[in-house]
Amino acid sequence: MGASDSKLVFKQGIFKLSEPTSIPAEDPYWTGFWELPASTEDVFSLFSPVDVRRARDASLKNLETLILALVSRLSVLRHNTSFPNVEVAPEKHALNCIRVLTRILPYLYEADHLEAWEEKFFWAPRKKRSKNEQITRTEVLFDESHPEDAPEPETKESFEAVKPLGEELIDNLIDLLFYTDFTLPHNERSRIKVTYSIWQSGVGCNTPMSSSKELESNRTEILRLLLTLSSKSLYMPAHVLSVKGVNAITYITTCPDKQVVLSLLCSQLNTTLKYNPASWRVPYDHVVYRDPKQVLVSYCLQFLLVLLLYPIPEGNRGTPPRNYFRHFLGRLHRPQDFQFLVDGMMRTLNQPIKLQATSSYLPGSQKSLKWAPETIMLFWETLQCNKRFRSFIIDTDRGHDFVILVLFYALEYKADPAKQGVVRMCVFVLQTLSTEPNFGKRLNKKFEGQNYLPASIRLDDFTGTYADFLIISIHTLITTSKGKLDAIYPALLATVNNVAAYLENLGPQSSSKLLHLFALMSAPGFLFANESNHLLLQSLLESMNAVIEHQYSSNRNFVNAILKSKKRFEALRSFTLESGQEEIERLNQRKKDLAALSEQTSNPARPSRNSSIESPRSPPGVRTPALSNVPEEEGTFTVGDDEDSENDEDHELLPTPSHSSPSVHNSRTPSVSSSADEPLPTQLRGMSEKARGKMPAGQPSFSRQNSTTSLNTHPAAIIPPTSSFNPSALWIDSWLPSLSLHTILTLISTAPSPKLPQMIEPSPPRIHLFEWTPLSLGWYESLLWGFIFTSEMVVQKGTVGVWNGTGVRLFKVEKEAARGPSLMKPMGAVDAVGSSLVMRIGGLNRRSEGDGRAGAARENQ
Repeated sequence: MGASDSKLVFKQGIFKLSEPTSIPAEDPYWTGFWELPASTEDVFSLFSPVDVRRARDASLKNLETLILALVSRLSVLRHNTSFPNVEVAPEKHALNCIRVLTRILPYLYEADHLEAWEEKFFWAPRKKRSKNEQITRTEVLFDESHPEDAPEPETKESFEAVKPLGEELIDNLIDLLFYTDFTLPHNERSRIKVTYSIWQSGVGCNTPMSSSKELESNRTEILRLLLTLSSKSLYMPAHVLSVKGVNAITYITTCPDKQVVLSLLCSQLNTTLKYNPASWRVPYDHVVYRDPKQVLVSYCLQFLLVLLLYPIPEGNRGTPPRNYFRHFLGRLHRPQDFQFLVDGMMRTLNQPIKLQATSSYLPGSQKSLKWAPETIMLFWETLQCNKRFRSFIIDTDRGHDFVILVLFYALEYKADPAKQGVVRMCVFVLQTLSTEPNFGKRLNKKFEGQNYLPASIRLDDFTGTYADFLIISIHTLITTSKGKLDAIYPALLATVNNVAAYLENLGPQSSSKLLHLFALMSAPGFLFANESNHLLLQSLLESMNAVIEHQYSSNRNFVNAILKSKKRFEALRSFTLESGQEEIERLNQRKKDLAALSEQTSNPARPSRNSSIESPRSPPGVRTPALSNVPEEEGTFTVGDDEDSENDEDHELLPTPSHSSPSVHNSRTPSVSSSADEPLPTQLRGMSEKARGKMPAGQPSFSRQNSTTSLNTHPAAIIPPTSSFNPSALWIDSWLPSLSLHTILTLISTAPSPKLPQMIEPSPPRIHLFEWTPLSLGWYESLLWGFIFTSEMVVQKGTVGVWNGTGVRLFKVEKEAARGPSLMKPMGAVDAVGSSLVMRIGGLNRRSEGDGRAGAARENQ
C-alpha cells in the first residue's frame, strides 16, 4: 500500500469512528490506528479537530474503545522483550499509539460535560483478564474498563484488580523514556530493557551517554504526550487549578520510587542545561526549519517545570502529600551540581544579550531561544526550594550576574503587554534574592561590566555599584511602565527595603532616584488614588530609614539628598485632607492653563520645575509647605526618563491601580492573555531576623512547600486596593501618625555630623517576604501553561499545535488574522501535493484546512 493510499484508508477509518454503531473491541479495524500513519504530521493533519469532536459527541463508546485499544497495545509493546523489533514489535506502532492519544486528549479535556466520565474512565480502579486468560498477540489486546458490559465469554474468564487506566498509561510512558533501543542506546552487556539511566551527564551523572536523532525524537514524542496528559490544567479556571489539581500530575509527582523520580528529574534537568545554543549554525537556519533538539529541550524544561511547580491537593489524607520532584531538587547540595545549574541557566539567559551584540553584521541571522522565561522560572523555583543553592548563588557573586540578567528581561519586556507576567516573575526573583542579608552586603561591589550591557539597560557614564544599578533600574521600572506594573510596586519596594540596611556609598544618581520616588509617592494625587498607596510610601520610608540608621557614615550622598529635600518631608508631616485636595485642584488648573496656552501657540514654553503657579482657589498669604509646590533641587533625571518625564514636577503621573488601564499578561505572544487583576503572591509586612528565626520548624522562607497545605493566610498581609475609594480625614488619621518620619525629621533638625545623631536609635533590619496563596499559585501555573501553549502554537517541524483551537479556560486565547506566504510559511509545490491529497478525500466531507504547517496559531472550531 502506497503512502497516499494508506492515508486515504486512515482517513476513512477516522470517519467510521464517529458512526453510531459500536465497533467491537476485537475488530481488526482498530489496528489501523497504529499501523497506517507514517508520521506525526499524518496523525495531526488527517485526524482533524472536527473529526475528534464528532467522534466524541456522536459515538463516545467508540472513542472509549479506541483509547483502551491504544493504551493496551502500548502496554503490550512495552512488555515485549523484542521491542522495538521491526517484525515482531515495531517501534512505529508505539509511536502511533502515542501520537493518536496526544491528538485526542485535549478534546476530551475541553468538554465540561465529560468531566465525570473522564474521572471514572481514566482514574477509577479497573479489572482485567488474568494473564492465563489473555488472548494471543495477533489479536487486539484490550483491557475492559467495564467488564460487566462485555458479552458472555464462551469459556469462564477470571479478572483481577489493576491500576486505573491513566496510571497504567503514565507508567508505560515513563518506562519507555528509559527503554533500550527506543530512547536509550543499545547496551550489549545488559538484557534488561528498562534501565533508569540519566540521558545526559550533569547532575547525578558524570558519564556521558551516546544518543542519536532517532532516540531523541522518540523522547520528544513521549514527553509531548506526558505534557498533553498534564494539560488538563489548561481547561480549568486559574482559581480552581491549584485547589482541585490534575490527576496525572498528582500521580507522577507522588511517585515513591526514588530511582524513577531521580532519573526523570536529572534527565530533564541535564538535557535542558547541557544544551549549547552558541554552537555554530548556518545563518538564518531557523527561518528554514526548527531544530529537533530545541524541541526536545523545550519539552524537557516545560514538563520539568510542570512537575516542580505543582502543589498537590491535600484531599482527605492525613499526612500532607509530598512532591518528590520538588523535594529532591531541594536536596541538591554538591557545589559541582550548583555550578552546573548556574552555567546552564546563564548560557540560556545570556544568549539574547550576545545576539544583540553580534546582530549588526547579519541582522536576524540567529534566532534567540524561546525558553528564557522558563529558565528564569526554573531559577526562581530552585532559589525557593533549595536554601543551599540560594547561598551558593550569593556567596560566589553569581547573584550579581543573575541580577543583571533578570533586570535585562524585566526592562526589555516592561512595555510589552503580552509579557507582563514575565516582568512580574523577574521582580519576585529579585525579592527572593534580597531576603538573604549577604546579598545586600555583596551589592556594594563596584559594577565594572557596564560597557558590555545591551543598550536597553546600559546607563550612560555609570561608575557605581551593583546596588546603584539595582536602585536605578527599579526606579526605571516604576516610573516608565505606565501603570502596567502597579501590581508589583510592593515587591519592587520590598526588594529595596530588604537590602537597604547593608548598602554603602550610594552614588548621587541612585540617591536622587530614591528621593524622586519619595516625591512621587508622597504626592496627594498618588496617596488619594486608593486606600493602600500609603503602604508603598511607608515601605519606601522604611528603606530610607534603614540606610540612615545602619550605614549613615558611609552614605554622604544619600544624606545630602535628604537634606536638600527637607521641605518635602516637613510638608508630609503636616499633610491633611484639605491641603491634599487643594494641591490636586491646583495641579488640575495648571494642566488646564497649559492646555489653553498650547492652543494659542505652536511652540508652548515648558513650565519650570520651580514654577509656583497658584490656583485661583488657593488661599492668599503664607501657608504650610505643600508637597507639590516644593521645588526639586535636582535637575532632570538622565536615566529612566521617557516621553512623559518632563511632567514629573506634577508628582501625580505615577500610575496607580485606579489610574491604570487593563493590560494583557501571561504569554510570550499577543495571542494569549488573561485578566489584568491577576492575584500575585501576597506581600507580608517586614519581620526582624530574630523573628524570622522563630518561625515554625520546617517552614521555609517562602511558604510554599510541596502541597496546598502550606498555603496560609497571613494576618499581617498587605491588603490589595479596592476599586472605588473616597479619602477621608479619618482615613488619613489612621496611617499618617504612624508613618516612619521620625528618623528623617530628626536628621533634618540636627546639624550634619560625621556620626549618626544620638536621638536616632537604629531598629533591627527587617525582612519583607511574600507568601503564596491558592489564587497566586493559579496565576503562577497559568503563566507556565501560557509559555507551553504559545511555544506549541506555531506548527513547524517538531511542533504540531497540540492545543490549537481547543476551548482553553486557564487564560484567554486571541485569534490572529491569517497571514500570507512568507519565508517561514511558503506556498509552493509541496503545498500543491498536500492540496491534491485533500481534494482526493474531499468527498468524505473533510473540512479543508490548508497545509497544517503553514498556519501560525490557526484556530480550528
